[in-house]
Amino acid sequence: MIFGASTGMGPVTIILIILMVVLMYFSMVRGPKKQQQQRQQMFNGLKKGDSVVTVGGLYGVIDSMDQEHGQIVLDCNGVYLTFATQAISRVEKHADAAKATTPAGADSAAADTADAAVSDAADSSAAASETNDEAK
Repeated sequence: MIFGASTGMGPVTIILIILMVVLMYFSMVRGPKKQQQQRQQMFNGLKKGDSVVTVGGLYGVIDSMDQEHGQIVLDCNGVYLTFATQAISRVEKHADAAKATTPAGADSAAADTADAAVSDAADSSAAASETNDEAK
């Protein structure tokens, strides 16, 4: 024997092989199983009024659900579309959370601010066109 080399598998080698098998189990089996459980919890928690995003990137609000057939109807700015429940990628806002975080009148204040910004932009573009007319 040269430098104490052994010909059989030592206990350290066996432990390393077992450790690799355990790591492969956790990375290949446990991870996807946990993700599947989280996704199932998300589907079970869906209800009318939740803001969701489909796998295709379409944003909408749940109008109705048919658990028996696995279908969901989304209201996308007045357009009602039917999807399979599995087409929901994520929940943006739950109906209860949206009501709790939006104070009364906040929507009208935001709309007033947006209207003011639009009118300011229109005024500045009108002033710019008058300046261009005077320059000619």
